[in-house]
Amino acid sequence: MDFNPLSPEARANPYPGYEWLRREAPVHELEPFGVFALSRHSDILAALKSPEIFSSSGMRAMMSGQTGMMGSTTEPGRMGQITQANSLISSDGEIHDRLRAVVNRGFTPRRIAELEPRVRKVTAEAIDSIASAGEMDLVRDLAIPVPVRMIADILGVPGERLRDFKRWSDAIIESATGVGQDDRAREHFKAREEFLAFFDRAIEARRKSPGGDLISTLVRAEGAEDGSPSLSPDEVLSFTVLLLIAGNETTTNLIGNTLLALTDHPDQMEKVCANPGLIPNLVEEALRFDSPVQAIFRQTTRDVDVAGTMIPEGKLVMLLLGSANRDEDWLPNADRFDVTRELKGHIGFGFGVHFCLGASLARLEARVALETLLSRCRRIERTTETVEWIDSLILRGPKSLPLRFDA
Repeated sequence: MDFNPLSPEARANPYPGYEWLRREAPVHELEPFGVFALSRHSDILAALKSPEIFSSSGMRAMMSGQTGMMGSTTEPGRMGQITQANSLISSDGEIHDRLRAVVNRGFTPRRIAELEPRVRKVTAEAIDSIASAGEMDLVRDLAIPVPVRMIADILGVPGERLRDFKRWSDAIIESATGVGQDDRAREHFKAREEFLAFFDRAIEARRKSPGGDLISTLVRAEGAEDGSPSLSPDEVLSFTVLLLIAGNETTTNLIGNTLLALTDHPDQMEKVCANPGLIPNLVEEALRFDSPVQAIFRQTTRDVDVAGTMIPEGKLVMLLLGSANRDEDWLPNADRFDVTRELKGHIGFGFGVHFCLGASLARLEARVALETLLSRCRRIERTTETVEWIDSLILRGPKSLPLRFDA
């Protein structure tokens, strides 16, 4: 067996391939791309702990199409310029610390906890609209609206554009990380340019009249000269793009993957329905068992030996988080979905200085969505065995998930 992450089989179910990698080739060069894949929990954790060796510049290289594994071949337009701007996910050291300092206060545990009433209201409205029907598309009706509306609220952009926000976000994800979308390249290009034009206008409006939203926070940091962290205009726009995309894609996929796991394991569904206090455990187990973020990229700053294999300086390294979270050397019975686990140490949100900024918000949104759904809808089951996955090499989640239930 040779692991090919681009194959339809690996896209549908990467976990048998991951198991082979961990056993036979824990440091595996993906030919012909020259990208090294790490699959074991210990090796990936060590890489995440060593940004001075495994640089986040690998994410910029990935987004720019330098892996050769994915991404649109169409002229990137302005998005190419924005991709090259400093970003939280593609910077290290002082640059990363400066960027994170600008928004850290907006994502403290206290600030996230204050959002819970709004999350509950948004979730209740979404379920109210479909509860009496006895059926839903979980992704369309719940997993998309809740996180998109919440990140729109946080950024301070109007709710009537929610469909556009999701369309634009999907276009950027697919064009940067998808492997099957060359026939949609022009459509993706148009969506990316619409996205940037919309947020150009939103940012300019905040420059003239700032408020209490997160875009205003970014604008206030633009060119700051009082010793506080400052941002360039390109960094402001790049930050806005990142916050909108990361603020909805991960949570949408988390909710979708959780319901897939529950409907595939009805005994675990019964446990959670009988004891809703297990829902926080359920969220962590879903993050581990079928990670919404399957992989991230790093770039070596020097030659480095990993598990007896020398990776040369300047090579792109694919850290398979989804594999690390199924590593039985780290977690016994890791292929078993178990909502009663007292789980510690999964890396579904990364680790260290690059630990996901929005992890607390994603956990809150997923917990509330699951609490509300499972309290309102009984005997939930899927209406189809076929799952169409989103087109992304690094993210994983269903494009739709038709369910039926008793209200």
